[in-house]
Amino acid sequence: MSRGSNLFARAARSIPGGVNSPVRAFRAVGGTPPFIARGQGPFMYDERGRKYIDYMCSWGPLILGHAHPAVVKAISAAVKRGTTFGAATRQEVDLAELICASVPGVEQVRLVSSGTEALMSAARLARAVTRRDRIVKFTGGYHGHADSFLVSAGSGAATFGHPSSPGVPAPLARLTTVLPYNDIGAVARFLTARGREVAAVVVEPVAANAGVIPPRVGFLEALRRSTRKCGALLIFDEVVTGFRVAPGGAQELFGIEPDLTCLGKIVGGGMPLAAFGGPGRIMRRLSPLGPVYQAGTLSGNPLAVAAGLATLRHLRAHPPYAMLETRANRLARGISWRLRSAGVPHRLKRVGSMMTVFFTDRDVSSFEEALRCDTRRFAAFHRAMLRQGVYLPPSQFESWFVGASHSDDVIDQTLDRAGRAIKTL
Repeated sequence: MSRGSNLFARAARSIPGGVNSPVRAFRAVGGTPPFIARGQGPFMYDERGRKYIDYMCSWGPLILGHAHPAVVKAISAAVKRGTTFGAATRQEVDLAELICASVPGVEQVRLVSSGTEALMSAARLARAVTRRDRIVKFTGGYHGHADSFLVSAGSGAATFGHPSSPGVPAPLARLTTVLPYNDIGAVARFLTARGREVAAVVVEPVAANAGVIPPRVGFLEALRRSTRKCGALLIFDEVVTGFRVAPGGAQELFGIEPDLTCLGKIVGGGMPLAAFGGPGRIMRRLSPLGPVYQAGTLSGNPLAVAAGLATLRHLRAHPPYAMLETRANRLARGISWRLRSAGVPHRLKRVGSMMTVFFTDRDVSSFEEALRCDTRRFAAFHRAMLRQGVYLPPSQFESWFVGASHSDDVIDQTLDRAGRAIKTL
């Protein structure tokens, strides 16, 4: 038995499914997950000493790469001062000011520990502000595992949700309506008919948990108009896109300002930190100023804040976005050319440094269309790339991430390895 297989067997005895987050399991692609020992720049190394070019980047946070010197230095300095205080620190003020200065729709921000917590808190705040109960989300959108969001659609274009996990109360799920992503007509019809029940419409401005699916022209603009008309709040889930597609996130890229913004991943620099924010008139409804309760013992944890500050300051001092666009485009075009030359049907979707290869001969602009992809071929592609030393997210329905440490040489290596992998499909 290999060292990795032995570790997985040990993990399965003490951890449900052998993983601490289901998305880490390899059930969708086959085999057992490598156990990672360390990372450096664009590379990860497993417990067997095998080296991988990493396009998962911890599911998005590591825009600067693994163990970036500025981030490591900041965390090292912070840990010497203490790991947690449960009290206010200057650094969390610095981080809050930097977020407010960067993200167009944010005047005030509350730091939390996870994207799930940020979305859960934003939904509660929206319900309190509007005095309404209903939440609208979109098929394929993942907004954490809070009960209000762990809801799937039934049949029809506009459906009341039903629990997508045991343990989610059906009455609560019925307060969530699920609409098809990118369907302007479905949004208009529902909000015209029942908009006065809706506290908030929650959307990933670029769908990233159904694979990367860009918004159709006019979709986000329609959401902004419709929510203003019916008095609902528009919540952008920028846990993935925040500081990834532009310095101010997708709202800067598309010029759409939401009422509330949820951030995670990059904002914590690879440490457990997230945030939600918006105009002061809304955020001041939070305790201790207002009646909407939200709290967290480790909110604004000094180690996480140090990592987040170091990452955001580096992004501001050395903006990588033009470089990321160029390199991600070259990677995408190179992968697509090799698949096309091999006669493999596919569609490649990309927004900035986020991309997904869908194995299908049809366009993909919704989760329903993504579900028609050839997941068996993706699994074969994933296994072939892993054998070539390229680590991709183990799901057809996830984003690849290109980071600042993916040099031109690393992109060239990836394309060479992809060519060899594709020959085996």
